[in-house]
Amino acid sequence: MSAVAGFEESGAGPTVPCVDPHGDPFLRTRFAVPARPATFLRRKRLVDHLDQALRTPLTIVNGPAGAGKTLLVADWAAGRDGPVAWLTAETGDQGPGMFWAYLLQALRASGVPLPTEVGCPADAGRVDRTLLTRLATELSARERPVIVVLDEYDRVTDPEIAEQLEFLLHHAAPGMRLILVTRTEPLLPLHRHRAAGDMTEIRGAELAFTPEEASVLLGLHGLRLPPRAVEALVERTRGWAAGLRLCALAAQESPDPETYLKQFEAERTAVADFLLAEVLQRQAPGTRDLLLRVSVLERFCPDLANALTGRADAEGILAGLHRENAFVEDLGHAWYRLHPLFGEILRAHLRMRSPGLEPALHHRAAEWLRRSGTLTEALGHGAAAGDWEFTAGALVDDLAIGRLFTGLRSDDLAELFSRMSPEATSPATDLVRAARELSRCDLDRGLTHLRHAERSLAAEENRTETEDGPGRAAARLSCALLEALAARLTGSPGRAELAAGTAERLRERVPAHLLDKHPELTALLLTHLGSTRLWAGRFEAARAALSLVADGSGGASTALPRADSLGRLALIDYLNGWLGRAERKAMAALTVSERYGLPQPSDVGLGRLVLAAVAVDRDELRSARAHLDAAADARTGMRDPVTEAGRAIATARLLLAHGDTRGALEVREPVVAAEVLSPWAEGHTALVAAAAHLAEGRPDAAAELLSAAPGDQPACTVGEARARLAEGRPRAALDLLDRLRPGSRTGPAVTVRALLVRAEVAAASGDPAAARRLVAQALHEARRERLRRPFVEAGGWLRPVLDTSPLRALAAGWLTPGPPSHTGRPGPEDRPPVVEELSGRERDVLRRLDRMMSTEEIAADLCVSVNTVKTHLKSVFRKLAVNRRNDAVRRAREQGLL
Repeated sequence: MSAVAGFEESGAGPTVPCVDPHGDPFLRTRFAVPARPATFLRRKRLVDHLDQALRTPLTIVNGPAGAGKTLLVADWAAGRDGPVAWLTAETGDQGPGMFWAYLLQALRASGVPLPTEVGCPADAGRVDRTLLTRLATELSARERPVIVVLDEYDRVTDPEIAEQLEFLLHHAAPGMRLILVTRTEPLLPLHRHRAAGDMTEIRGAELAFTPEEASVLLGLHGLRLPPRAVEALVERTRGWAAGLRLCALAAQESPDPETYLKQFEAERTAVADFLLAEVLQRQAPGTRDLLLRVSVLERFCPDLANALTGRADAEGILAGLHRENAFVEDLGHAWYRLHPLFGEILRAHLRMRSPGLEPALHHRAAEWLRRSGTLTEALGHGAAAGDWEFTAGALVDDLAIGRLFTGLRSDDLAELFSRMSPEATSPATDLVRAARELSRCDLDRGLTHLRHAERSLAAEENRTETEDGPGRAAARLSCALLEALAARLTGSPGRAELAAGTAERLRERVPAHLLDKHPELTALLLTHLGSTRLWAGRFEAARAALSLVADGSGGASTALPRADSLGRLALIDYLNGWLGRAERKAMAALTVSERYGLPQPSDVGLGRLVLAAVAVDRDELRSARAHLDAAADARTGMRDPVTEAGRAIATARLLLAHGDTRGALEVREPVVAAEVLSPWAEGHTALVAAAAHLAEGRPDAAAELLSAAPGDQPACTVGEARARLAEGRPRAALDLLDRLRPGSRTGPAVTVRALLVRAEVAAASGDPAAARRLVAQALHEARRERLRRPFVEAGGWLRPVLDTSPLRALAAGWLTPGPPSHTGRPGPEDRPPVVEELSGRERDVLRRLDRMMSTEEIAADLCVSVNTVKTHLKSVFRKLAVNRRNDAVRRAREQGLL
């Protein structure tokens, strides 16, 4: 190109030209620092970071379109005292000569005095190196560096310009601070500048608004939102500045801004116009097609993207989009995802441009993900495609049906399959339906679907007449799991044993890697088997199955079966009378689920029920009530006979401790029916009823009831012995106790009660020494377990025995008043319990004491004499181990009597 009149490359001309190398006037708008809108928010953390630009030769402000890069730098530049040369790059710049002509004019326009000797390019396509040398020499001599801002530098794509800019940056460094505002990585040796500490960087993640900043920005638009709503908006926009501003402007027009910002459809807003124009339409046709297709994915890698496009160019395209800040986020390990708003808009654009393509893309993605072993995402895309046979088949063939019951995503899977079309028919869809119904304890529907699945599998086998393949074996094994669950829900140990035997044979036909991949299936199967054995009273066989699960591993996928098994092991220990062991296992059950942040269904609630029963035996009644309430508040889950029997036992025992025999009788029966009777459940039902008979003065009825209890149950034997003693038949009581097997696995909760019955017989027969010896033995055994309730239930004969030496010392601090067994002030649960039960009339008097009534008022209210009230008060004071009214009320509250 020939030189244009007035341009001198050597600078020999008399004046500096005011036109570009094409002879056109310079566009002054390209030198103007952009104005900030009234709602602009200055963010101090970014301004402080940008201040470092004054100390480093190069600063990069790199972020996607609309990230607030330009306004940030413009606001910062406006506050500078010295000159700021601002140049907004344009795509139409043709060659290095045009770029440098505009840059030199930007310097002059900012007030930087460049001598005419520096010159100006005469050719738009080139620039002489001597001009750059003169410019670098001039700038390096400045006492105060000039700030040069190149906005929208991503439009400068000529490598020669980048090389020339690096030359100027190197040689003019003392007198120039270069700030590049860009969407992409500039073609400069940034690694060298980083290594030398010569560069300041502000990138997209730092440009994103925090919830606090977003709240202030919305306030500038006249919007006041609660913190949770702001956080949700920031999460959806990823703190993207333009998205927040455009949403705020749209919300101003809404009568309910908060609801609008929660529910707006991105494709119907100005956000869509911005992203489609600034991002999508700037891409090549092949790139646009790829972006639209991958918009159906939560995340994607090049191979998955290629599966959706049918091409093989995704790797380079995705890497380039990420480098260009085109709202494609790099997740690491060659996986990417779209910005949430961009993804929403692309999906809407896809539906409009290619109706019907979205389900096909989901199906391709589901097949690719299934082949790659990414089951959870494959299921989601299979469901989105509406192909329920594929989706259910993938779950069953992968041996993952147990994931519907346990694991971090069990709720998500249940919700996904809740949308399954009723028209979908295959063995796998029937198995999934059966699992969903059984998980809700709908046995009729669950078993109907299960039987249908079994018939369909049998028909397939008859048609093919071939041996089961891995897929069919996985389906059969899933059937066995659901059979075991149904057996657990119905209290049918025989069915559970059959299902377990079938599962054991099928395991040999299933690939080992699937069994290793899904340990939850085996854990669930063993838990169901152990539960039915427990219901049948086969404690050791139940312990064997449940311990395999409780002692196993498997992470979150087996957390709920482990917690469930620990709760059932805790119940076995409680039923055997070992409170400490039961408590430790029950606490471990709660810890397992809490460790993984899992919801606590009623299965885990069994641990709470055991803790409640233990607390009752320790006479810690407030704690027992708290555990029962927590179990009741647990998420609704499977209500099997074992859990409901545990609930009945704990609740009835607590009501008995409060003297509410009628209430205890009403709740003693489990509310879930079972196919077979459970000996221990029947036994504890009989114990509750017997306690009610004893409280009402009918020891003969209590004894008869307990003598008919099924099986050989030490707790029932001891209970019958106590009833025989109350009946006036001490010899019969001792005969019953002598039948207890020595050296059995019965724990202190049973043996202590047996010792106290023997001690009462000895005391009644005039052998105080034997009584004291037996009570001492009982105290030794009970103290280790903090077992107090048997002493409370023993009756009035025990107090004078405990008041003898050395029994007084054995009981002090944990059973009767005395020095505490630890330092510090005792809490309510550390206080000694009532060692003799209050009568109904004594409780009436105590309740009126709590209402601050005088002795005379109590007498009038109860229609008794004042002397009778005084007699009751003395008895209450003695039993509560206090001397004053206020102390009696306080102590009664501590013990849960009020």
